Amino acid sequence: MRKINAPGFCLRAYESRDADMFAAVVRESVPTVGRWMSWCHAEFNTADAQAWFEVCDKAREEGSAYEFGIFSEDGHELLGGAGLNLISKMHNYCNLGYWVRPSRQGQGLASKAAGVLAGIGFNELGLSRIEVVAAEGNHGSIKVASKLGAQLECMARNRLLVGGVPVRAAVHSLLPQDLRIAMAYVIEK
Repeated sequence: MRKINAPGFCLRAYESRDADMFAAVVRESVPTVGRWMSWCHAEFNTADAQAWFEVCDKAREEGSAYEFGIFSEDGHELLGGAGLNLISKMHNYCNLGYWVRPSRQGQGLASKAAGVLAGIGFNELGLSRIEVVAAEGNHGSIKVASKLGAQLECMARNRLLVGGVPVRAAVHSLLPQDLRIAMAYVIEK
């Protein structure tokens, strides 16, 4: 899976030519995303982007993660990122993560992209559970999990590292019957 088309946007694997744009969008996102994601920092550069793309490609080949850029429908403007990662084949579940650049936040994009990926996780990968884990206080990510239909299971102690510090995190579970945002999508192989 390298590209998924959905109404109004596409999810596609990062390509080498995206590195400069990705680095710029990450730096733009520091005030909002950087608060919760340690990789999102003011010094993020093209080499960091290329290294991330290599990690994504390797994980995709192994089937351990499917990370995508959220792009405009034509695939040119980077709007954010989303992925199914930490895939456990033994227990048939994974983590769902997402972020959106500040200029596109508040438009429902994270919910739509997460809905597409959850549908793919259940329908294409046959997963039985998807988790959304968001640091305590990350109201945007928690709101998206709720919109998807994910159920809050617990506030887990020391669940995530934010800025190198262990923090509590809301652990949400999403089961196939819970999914509220069913988006149409077409997978390009």
